[in-house]
Amino acid sequence: MLDALYIHIPFCVRKCNYCDFLSFSSDKDMRKKYVDYLIKEIKLYPKYTYNTVYFGGGTPSLLEYEDIKRILDEINISSDAEVTIEINPKTVDFDFLKSIREIGINRLSIGIQTFNNNMLKILGRLHDSNEAIKTYKNARNAGFNNISLDLMFSLPNQTLEEVNQDLNQLFSLKPEHFSIYSLIWEEGTPFFKQLEQGILKITDNDLEADMYEHIISKARQHGYEHYEISNFCLPNFEAKHNSKYWENKEYLGIGLGASGYIGNLRYKNQMQFSKYYDNIDNGILPILEKEFLNKKDIEEYSYMLGLRLLKKGIHPGDEYISKCLELEKKGFLEKQDGAFILSKKGIMFANDVLTEFL
Repeated sequence: MLDALYIHIPFCVRKCNYCDFLSFSSDKDMRKKYVDYLIKEIKLYPKYTYNTVYFGGGTPSLLEYEDIKRILDEINISSDAEVTIEINPKTVDFDFLKSIREIGINRLSIGIQTFNNNMLKILGRLHDSNEAIKTYKNARNAGFNNISLDLMFSLPNQTLEEVNQDLNQLFSLKPEHFSIYSLIWEEGTPFFKQLEQGILKITDNDLEADMYEHIISKARQHGYEHYEISNFCLPNFEAKHNSKYWENKEYLGIGLGASGYIGNLRYKNQMQFSKYYDNIDNGILPILEKEFLNKKDIEEYSYMLGLRLLKKGIHPGDEYISKCLELEKKGFLEKQDGAFILSKKGIMFANDVLTEFL
């Protein structure tokens, strides 16, 4: 059943130094035109009812409150839906947060990355630590009781103590959820260029592993469940929308470069505004790439994604039992309530384990 909607907002004030996401600078008129076409694209699909909606980007909080409302007014949303928007601390104030809460946004994902001001400058972030903390407190005062903070670790020249300082600040705020990802050096970014020039260097593997283990340990000490490889939550505050991705459930993706999964089709939208707009003007779904899945493909996706869920794991079919038993024997998987889940060792080598199912 398709009951999840992802909406891509491809605009940022400027790209961060590590980012290779599809995003562009924009003005108010450009953003309003884009929202016009988002609504037209929505109308090209059947009228689904969604119980999760996710505004991602880019920086969705660059949209005017009125434009977010226009999108929400166009879709059917169940009364108990989780409706999330990603925000950048530099682009919101209390009035904006209060306004979006009143129109039905009930979950925030705040892109903080780190509370270290020097590191924020290196990353190319626009906000500082005080602005991040103020945004969080404004969100609380605006009525949000489901907030996720996004952080990063294994940053250039970052020490274990600096990671610990970030965690201390994080846990003092007590968000319901947080995501924390190690830095990925993407080709074509300023960071990758500086890496090639020897200005920056990749964190030692052992140190990165120590950082990750420390994050897991400290999160558990503060009452957070490690429910997905990079995601932690207080009890009953798992990210419902993102969990659908990991459970290999269907979702509609709209917007420039958005991905979706309907039936046996995985697709990706046009990456250029001109082609995206032209397709929609002609009443054509603005799809750039299609992947039609057979039964085996769907099963493999479900295992590769499902193993990311550390409490649920996977229940493999006959063809994959031997693979799981082999990985269990090597210490990468373990049995829990009849399911195979990643072991502590498996979590540390998750990417290698997941690719075993491709």
